[in-house]
Amino acid sequence: MPHLYRGSPSGSWHHQYVDAPATLQYFHGTKAEFSLGDLVVPGYPSNFGSGHQANHVYLTATVDAAVWGAELALGDRPGRIYIVEPTGPIEDDPNLTDKKFPGNPTKSYRSRHPLRVTGELAEWESHPLDALQAMKDMVAQAKILGIEAIDD
Repeated sequence: MPHLYRGSPSGSWHHQYVDAPATLQYFHGTKAEFSLGDLVVPGYPSNFGSGHQANHVYLTATVDAAVWGAELALGDRPGRIYIVEPTGPIEDDPNLTDKKFPGNPTKSYRSRHPLRVTGELAEWESHPLDALQAMKDMVAQAKILGIEAIDD
C-alpha cells in the first residue's frame, strides 16, 4: 500500500549519536493528537510497565514499528502515526536493541529532546487482530511481572 503523507517531512537534522543517513524519515506512533509544528516532548506517562513518567520520546525509521506504537499506546483514541524530526541527539532504544534485537533492525530510537511534527501518515495498515492481541497480552503479562521499560 502506498503511504500518503500530510505535511512535508524535511529529514534535515543530523543526529549526533546514531550513525544513520540524514535523509532517514522518522515516525512516532501514538494516540495523542498533534498538529504540524507541534513538539512531542518527554515527561508523559509511559505506555508500558507501571506508566511512570517517561524521560524520553520514542521514534522509529520504520512504519511497522510506528504502527506498533500507535496500536499499543494507551487511551481510547484512534492510533496515529506522525512524521517527526528530532530537535536534538537521538540514541538506539535499549528496550528493543540491547534486549531483543541486536543491531537495531527495527530502527527504533529515543531522545531526551522534543520531536517536531512535520507531517502525518494519513493511511497505514494495522497488524492482524490476532497478532495485535498477542502483543497486548505480552505487554499485560510484563506489567503483571513488574517488567518496566528501560527509560533511564
